[in-house]
Amino acid sequence: MASKFEHEHKQADSERESASRQEITSRREFLSGGGLLAGRNPADASDANDLKQSYLLHLTRSAMACDFEVYFNAGQYEQAAESAMEALDLVELLEDQMTVYRHHSQLSVLNRLCASEPQLVEARLAGLLQRSLELHQLTGGAFDITSTPLSKVWGFFKREGILPDEQAIKDALESVGSKYLSLDTEAGMLSFLKTDLELNLGSIGKGFALDRCDSLLKDAGIEEFLIHGGRSSVIAAGSRRDGQSSREGREGWQIAIRQPVKPEQVLCHFWIRDQAVGTSGDANQFFYHNGVRYGHVIDPRSGQPSQGVLSASIMAPSAADADALATACFVDGPEIAAEYVKNLPDTGFIIVTDGERRSSTQLHLLNIPDEQIEVVSQISEVVIW
Repeated sequence: MASKFEHEHKQADSERESASRQEITSRREFLSGGGLLAGRNPADASDANDLKQSYLLHLTRSAMACDFEVYFNAGQYEQAAESAMEALDLVELLEDQMTVYRHHSQLSVLNRLCASEPQLVEARLAGLLQRSLELHQLTGGAFDITSTPLSKVWGFFKREGILPDEQAIKDALESVGSKYLSLDTEAGMLSFLKTDLELNLGSIGKGFALDRCDSLLKDAGIEEFLIHGGRSSVIAAGSRRDGQSSREGREGWQIAIRQPVKPEQVLCHFWIRDQAVGTSGDANQFFYHNGVRYGHVIDPRSGQPSQGVLSASIMAPSAADADALATACFVDGPEIAAEYVKNLPDTGFIIVTDGERRSSTQLHLLNIPDEQIEVVSQISEVVIW
């Protein structure tokens, strides 16, 4: 999440192929920005069953330049650890297919060859590209998987931070545009209608990986789990069995949104069940020039870094959709984003902006049920769309 998940519970051993139990922690502790997991204090357990249910089985692996982490209710499934390892193996395979940082990846091959002649695309990757084109149209171009030239000209591709001149931005924009992608979904063939196009799935790829993991785990008979990737994308099924949420009338897994520039400040808690959340923001990649802040989320239509939104979190049935829409909502802001998000089934947003009062924030909510969210910040104003 752009409000970025950070561990507040004691980190378990993160060897690539090890599993461990998470320490029981306070119910209000989270992985930041969407602070994933609310634990329990042993002193609060009313009986032995409550205490047992407060443990989690936790496995983690580094992939896609972040940590992917899988959580289960401890003791619920005999095959949990094995299935989690299979899911994490799948993430590694998908990274090898979709990364632009490996010369041999299918995405890198497509970037090199599609301008010369149509290229065959693996079926599920072709489906992701098709969905990316649909979301590009839905968001009026705010989401675009061809925006890499803009990231490069602004220096964010290599995490440098460069202030380009207007001509450099204009030249980069000449090589941006999903309208220049030609995808034959029946034949699975992709071609570029411009020579300098570059695909980059960084704003949707982690969500796609989580969706694939979700299917893998459910096919294995596991119906309650939570997975997050890079602390900006999360998918959850069923409920956390800590006993506390059910007594409060809550179902699902508790996560949280933090103030992006003040990570010690929790803005709200919310609960997700059979849903995905994606968050976009620029708190970790930005630079200042002459007192002006420039973040790495760039509007692919203007070529300028987005301004005015601190973070955008999307709840949706699909993690890929949630990731892509979070980027678009961060670029567009709540007023414009509401126009397309409100028409999507089972989809809503929590967009964080500066408030009208000094040092305050505004939480812009769309399609978020009252029972699913708890605003805890005393300096937040809530705007319902």
